[in-house]
Amino acid sequence: MINNLLKNFCLITFALIAPVTLPAGGIQKNFNQNKFFNNKNEIILSSNASLFSFPEINAQELLVLEIGTTLSVLRNWRDSERNVWARVELPTNKFLEDPNKIIKGWIKM
Repeated sequence: MINNLLKNFCLITFALIAPVTLPAGGIQKNFNQNKFFNNKNEIILSSNASLFSFPEINAQELLVLEIGTTLSVLRNWRDSERNVWARVELPTNKFLEDPNKIIKGWIKM
């Protein structure tokens, strides 16, 4: 009787735990589903650039970005004079930095 109880306990334990590691159990993930930080829309500045509030030369200048600053490009814009502008975002740690810090703006390409 104890032998049958032990067998049933092992069988039930295996039935509850083993499917978690099997492909049908849902724990298996495809590496293509992972979102790695491989952003193809990133640029690194090779010269100083001004960050503007909107895509015009006479717009308010928010910051001067230094050489080597990494920016994420959100979108592009072409104005009436055929100038190309990029809406960019500065890298930031949203939990540790000042929430009022300017992190988005426009740069002229």
